[in-house]
Amino acid sequence: MNSVLLFTIISLSLLGLIAALILYFIAQKFKVYEDPRIDKVEDILPSANCGGCGFPGCRNFAEVLVKADTFDDLFCPVGGNEVMAQAAALLGKEAIEVDPKVAVVRCSGSFEHRPRTNFYDGASNCTIVHNLYTGDTDCPFGCVSLGECVDACDFEAMYMDEKTGLPVIIDEKCVACGACVEACPRDIIELRKRNKKDRKIFVSCINEDKGGIAKQYCAVTCTGCTKCFKVCEYDAIIMNNNLAFIDSEKCKLCRKCVTECPTNAIHEINFPPRRIKIETEAKPGEGEQISTKKVSNN
Repeated sequence: MNSVLLFTIISLSLLGLIAALILYFIAQKFKVYEDPRIDKVEDILPSANCGGCGFPGCRNFAEVLVKADTFDDLFCPVGGNEVMAQAAALLGKEAIEVDPKVAVVRCSGSFEHRPRTNFYDGASNCTIVHNLYTGDTDCPFGCVSLGECVDACDFEAMYMDEKTGLPVIIDEKCVACGACVEACPRDIIELRKRNKKDRKIFVSCINEDKGGIAKQYCAVTCTGCTKCFKVCEYDAIIMNNNLAFIDSEKCKLCRKCVTECPTNAIHEINFPPRRIKIETEAKPGEGEQISTKKVSNN
């Protein structure tokens, strides 16, 4: 009886040993090597997992950075140039300086400027409304006002203004991850170059209809009149499909286009008040007098 028990124990032990050896050799055969630098790069990244870099998460982006020959077209908008420089130093590569960006809402169709013609009663989702019909103001290009972009923002950098029905971007919190851009079914949100003092000039409209039709939808629409295009000295304005577009890379922030726009579709943000000259009547014996007056911008 003891010999049978001993034989069983030895047999099972040998089987376990053989199975362990087989599993070990199989594991070695199919082992996937992972570069230890991936963990180090991941620690440098902000762990936001926002997808702004174009990859599902920071771990995936770290793997791409380690394997990439160059950092061209690779950038973490949340970490910015500082984080990319740290990753480049760790990997012995060179990081390319990228101008920071900020999101802007290219629609001014508030309740004041774009009156409602009907009332929507259904699922509170911008994409659903966009796929169903033109919206409760009949403008096929304007904001749907249901806040899908706000829901997509993980940084609390957006909110819906109840008075205007439009999303508002908090520039100080915006990291230009692009989540709101992807979420908007009307494509009214754009990432633009962040200038000094966060000053920006852009056409707050994407309506491509002809002027007369566009004006029926919204009082502050771009009518494609080309006045801004003609006055721009830096080739920063493009006219396409009855719509003006200002290239933030070429724009010198001179603001000449703003005063030319007859519908106030061009916005100037974070600029000091303008000074305009007002001519006054000359008194006897005196020359013409000029005074200045401050006017605020948008």
